[in-house]
Order: sequence, then C-alpha cells, then structure tokens
Amino acid sequence: MTGNDVLKNLSEYNIWANQTMLHVFDSLPELPANSGRLFSHALNAQAIWIARITGTESPVKVWQEHTLEELHKLHQYASYKIAELVSNSDEDEFNRLIDYTNSQGHKYSTRVLDILTHAFNHATYHRAQVATDLRKCGHNPPNTDYVTYVRELMGQVY
Repeated sequence: MTGNDVLKNLSEYNIWANQTMLHVFDSLPELPANSGRLFSHALNAQAIWIARITGTESPVKVWQEHTLEELHKLHQYASYKIAELVSNSDEDEFNRLIDYTNSQGHKYSTRVLDILTHAFNHATYHRAQVATDLRKCGHNPPNTDYVTYVRELMGQVY
C-alpha cells in the first residue's frame, strides 16, 4: 500500500463520515447550534484547504455557519473535491509546497501531502466534538470511527 492508497482510503472515509453525520442531523427535530457550528467549521476548513491547493478563492470563511441544507451542499463540494484531489495527485503533487496565509495573517509553506493529511485529521477531530455535543443535547451521535467504516465496507455490520 502506498501513501496515495492511504490518502485515498482516508478521503473515502471522510466522505462516509461526513455523510453519516449529516444523516443524523437530518433525523433531528432541530440541529443543536454548537453541533452545526462545529460541523460547519470542519467542512469550511476542507473547502479552504482545497482553495489553497488549487490556487482559487475560498467560497467560505473559517467559522462561517451554515444551515442544514447548506451543510449538505458544502459536503457535496468539499468532501468529494478533496477526494478528487487525492485521486489526481502523484508524488510530485503530494510534495508540492503550497504558500498561503492563514486566517490570522501568518504566512506558511506546506506540502500538499501534509495539508491533505491534516484536513482529514482535522475533520475527524471536529466530528468527535460534534458527537460529544449531540450526546450532551440528548441525541445519539453516529459512530464515525474509521474502523466502523472499514467494517461496513467488509459487510461486518451487526
């Protein structure tokens, strides 16, 4: 298995985990405000990293909040676009340095490989925060662990 295979797996897991979270959101009578804020941030960050990698303008701000309908649209864009970037990258692309300025105005230079790895890890971190918030609000959060995703792929759901 190559580094690209690992990132491809993570990109597909990211799609599944984000969609799984949205399915739970869809079932709620009302989305808890903090859950929506945190999930908005997770998807915003992916869109921002995509813009940095592609040299385009970000369609969102870091902490911009979205309605449930907007979250679905942003997921369709960001989750699938980042997977497309992984799929279309080779070693040269993974090692390409991206120069960017973060939301606090600090300038950085980071490899595409590290940006993509960070984007998937960052989303996992914030999905866990959303799960904690959902539970605090009396809802059952989904299990979006990577191993759960793998088990589903292998038909080992019980």
